[in-house]
Amino acid sequence: MIRLTFDTERCKACELCAAVCPKHILALNADLVNLKGYHPMGCIDMASCIACASCAKMCPDSVITIEKI
Repeated sequence: MIRLTFDTERCKACELCAAVCPKHILALNADLVNLKGYHPMGCIDMASCIACASCAKMCPDSVITIEKI
């Protein structure tokens, strides 16, 4: 099982992670606004994540953590 987490307070919603996700499971969280005023990214289908880490490598602010649990 995979756990994909985002540091939502540091995310600036650049969407670079979503652009490189091969499974297309990352999207802006419209229900949440961080202290910077952005809708942070989130995973919409954790079960489909293959832990390729493309999103984490692309993130300029290193807000994504991928763990195998």
